[in-house]
Amino acid sequence: MKIRSFLNHFAIHMGLTILALCVFLLSPILNANAEPAHGIAMHGKPTLPPDYKHMPYVNPDAPKGGKIVHGVLGTYDSVNPFILKSLRTNARGTRDPLLGHLVFESLLFRSRDEPFTMYGLIAEFVEWPDDRSWIEFTLNPKAKWSDGKPITVDDVIFTFNLLAEKGKPRYARIAKKVAKLEQTGEHKVRFTFTQEADREFPMIIALSSVLPKHAIDPETFDQSTLEPIIGSGPYTMDEINPGKFITYKRNPDYWAKDLPSRVGFSNFDEVKIEYYRTQTGLFEAFKKGLFDVYPENDPSVWERSFDFPAVDSGEVVKGEFQSRNANKMFGFVFNTRKQIFQNPKTREALIQLFDFEWVNKNLFFGKYERTSSFWHGSDLSSLGIPASEAEKKLLGKYINQIKPEVLAGTYKPPVSNGSGRDRKLLRKASKLLKQAGYTMKGGKLVDTTGKPFEFEILSRGQRQEKLAIIYRRSLEKLGITVNIRNVDDAQYQRRTKKFEYDMVLQTYTASLSPGIEQMGRWSTISTNLEGSFNYAGANDPALDYLIDKILQARSREDFVTAVRAYDRMLISGDYVVPLYHLNQQWVAHRNYIKAPENTSLYGFQLETWWDAREE
Repeated sequence: MKIRSFLNHFAIHMGLTILALCVFLLSPILNANAEPAHGIAMHGKPTLPPDYKHMPYVNPDAPKGGKIVHGVLGTYDSVNPFILKSLRTNARGTRDPLLGHLVFESLLFRSRDEPFTMYGLIAEFVEWPDDRSWIEFTLNPKAKWSDGKPITVDDVIFTFNLLAEKGKPRYARIAKKVAKLEQTGEHKVRFTFTQEADREFPMIIALSSVLPKHAIDPETFDQSTLEPIIGSGPYTMDEINPGKFITYKRNPDYWAKDLPSRVGFSNFDEVKIEYYRTQTGLFEAFKKGLFDVYPENDPSVWERSFDFPAVDSGEVVKGEFQSRNANKMFGFVFNTRKQIFQNPKTREALIQLFDFEWVNKNLFFGKYERTSSFWHGSDLSSLGIPASEAEKKLLGKYINQIKPEVLAGTYKPPVSNGSGRDRKLLRKASKLLKQAGYTMKGGKLVDTTGKPFEFEILSRGQRQEKLAIIYRRSLEKLGITVNIRNVDDAQYQRRTKKFEYDMVLQTYTASLSPGIEQMGRWSTISTNLEGSFNYAGANDPALDYLIDKILQARSREDFVTAVRAYDRMLISGDYVVPLYHLNQQWVAHRNYIKAPENTSLYGFQLETWWDAREE
């Protein structure tokens, strides 16, 4: 009987081995059905057909010409956006999510009217197999650098290797997931991935910038520079005045100006970006007409401060735009690397003490909504939705880390009576602090060793400082000492880069297709990685697990399930004192600066605006 059982198991084992070998040998054939396409999507297929003419949120007939001037806070000391040394002090506009990718372009172009879909740009066509184990790009033979030289496969390979060695740390992490990079044709380049790559990874590769091999010295690439860098984008760097302004000139010979993904974009002949040290200086400069566009997200400013003559005369227009994107999380972030914030009870107590209702009524004309989710207002949010059986199964052993009210979909941030001194919330916070080991002594909250509860809020600019002062008043009611350190932009960037703060005000942008960027914000890999965006110091394997599930989701249904479970885990971790968001986007601008009639899924897109004086 034992011999027969052994023979049966041996036969089964050999059968499975042969089957695995067949799958391995046949995998190239099974994946051969990949066909060149005009675009790719994270889930499903691109909305626009192969013969589309332009993006739905542009004016294809927008006139070319004129000039736009932007005003921004801060300074800059480099025009290279790819290196660690200029991580937070790179000149705006070279590759900029708000002002536009004026100089550097990627293989594919990301549409802002779909959650995560890309169409042809430097690469004319793209193909990948169903398992996304590789991705191949066919470069557009018309693609050229601003000096007229063609963009080649050599440039793509050179850029990948250069950034992996000399670029920001994330490029090296990306490189580790690429098993092979090879030229597969005159204009073709293929990336083959390791087992560590997830389903989003080919999309990240498609967003890779390409740099000119013939115009870059690899030896000095990782050093800050103020020498113009050649790109393939619609603009070239013109006048560079570090810390004051930078000017870009539209390239009349821009190779992609008639490409469907670029029609209606880059309409100004000149784009100038001016730098200001303070928010007050920035706003006063706009009032004087020194620059053209002023995005605003403070209702008190929007309602009270736009009463200057240029608004009354119609020279300045107060534009309102509706975004259909998930609302971003803005709040006071606990640095859990610090001993004072490592106890979850302490963090939960301090969340009780921000009186949103009072702030919204007295300072913001009731225009804000309290943010309750990291994907508030979208179908990815867990807010108001009980965890499904699929979510519970996905959470597995980590389900006990989710607060019961968050799991049930009944969670809401604390709601006060709006008095500025809600005794109910003060009592709840006091009870939680007692559970965390704090007691009141001589009017001060102290721990078990008698050490006072004292910490610092790092702020940047007058608006952040104002919020910190309001929050401090509430905390002082329970004997907590709060010091506020308001610093300039350069010092702020240095300190946040090295996590030198107790608490900081930060914004977590939200996307309808969250993915690999979550690792830089919440994974254990990024916890102590200098320059990462893990402001909270999150160090939880449960978050790693859920990020991986988001990245591996194959269907939209599985993706939504994973993001909602992840949202519940972040909420339950009490990493942030959630503040508020607007349901609208506000942008004041000169009346000759015009925007298209259609607004994208993600809201206004400055790259699509134009100078009406050229009509």
